[in-house]
Amino acid sequence: MTTLFTPVKVGAYEFAHRVVLAPLTRMRAEDGARPGPLMAEYYAQRTSPGALLISEATIAAANGNGYLGAPGLYDDDQIEGWRQVTDAVHAKGGTIFLQLYHAGRQSNAELQPDGGRPVGPSEVLHGGVAYTTAGWVPNTPNRALENGEIAGIVDSFRSAAERGVKAGFDGIELHAANGYLFDQFLQDGSNTRTDNYGGSFENRARLLLDTTRAVISVWGSDKVAVRLGPSGSWGDMSDSDPVGLFSYVAEQLATLDLAYLHLIEPRIAGNVDDDSRNPAPVAAQMIRKHYAGTIIAAGGFKRESAQAIVSDGDADLVAFGRDFIANPDLPERLRRDLPLNRYDRPTFFGGTEIGYTDYPFYADESALV
Repeated sequence: MTTLFTPVKVGAYEFAHRVVLAPLTRMRAEDGARPGPLMAEYYAQRTSPGALLISEATIAAANGNGYLGAPGLYDDDQIEGWRQVTDAVHAKGGTIFLQLYHAGRQSNAELQPDGGRPVGPSEVLHGGVAYTTAGWVPNTPNRALENGEIAGIVDSFRSAAERGVKAGFDGIELHAANGYLFDQFLQDGSNTRTDNYGGSFENRARLLLDTTRAVISVWGSDKVAVRLGPSGSWGDMSDSDPVGLFSYVAEQLATLDLAYLHLIEPRIAGNVDDDSRNPAPVAAQMIRKHYAGTIIAAGGFKRESAQAIVSDGDADLVAFGRDFIANPDLPERLRRDLPLNRYDRPTFFGGTEIGYTDYPFYADESALV
């Protein structure tokens, strides 16, 4: 039987187990959206030999941020900081993919160059929030990207992917979930365009697929991945036919021979539990019918549920978030069925080492259980 602790090949790499560090927004970057020693320590703590880690959402374009304290790779000055992180992970025998994102309309003018308006596919009012010096605040109403600007978005991701090579990453994951720019183009609740980026499934998926191909041109397909949230509602996201849309997207991505497809299971709406979804949401079990490649599932998994989805074959690996925040040695705790530290939600976003690098390993007698 396939278990969480059987080896697995993912694209160009082989891993000793199937417990993945999920991409987690922690907002501890230094000035200039640069990673520092604290971030390197955080990732190193969560590295085990033969493990896969996915970095937190990293800004691919100067106008792509939605969170004060998020790291970037839109500038050469940010490469050295990320090199600290990748060196620390590699020193402990781990592999780390860089997750690149653009917040799109999920932003505030304070986070934009020269205080401008955020961009998105269409001007659709929504109730999302951004994190600024004033804390969580409403997003600034966005403007619609002009057709001629969209090629620049693709180029920004290609350039960020090139910097990822220099920063020592092992692969790239494009973040097309959680109501960010790619997701905004995919779903018709946010995309009301009438040009070649709106309307049909093909048009709405064009930006994501063009960008994926651009990143593949840098990295090769076996080191590139995509994250989708087919039933995500964070940021007032919705679609009139999510089954049709995400089946189409999965089928198109399947032709690109990616390292993996990363799916957020519908138990999580944004960053909170949500067990009340009706009608039945789109999940890995359905996407598997359209995507035969490697799938990573994420979204509120515990040891038993993670084992079940891998055993059933609906996913090949499972990414853990909140429990990995609180348990830097999570793979070993899961393997031995050891008790877990409790996570401290108020310290998730921004701050210092508290709630970041001060969670104890199991051998530490002060472990919180």
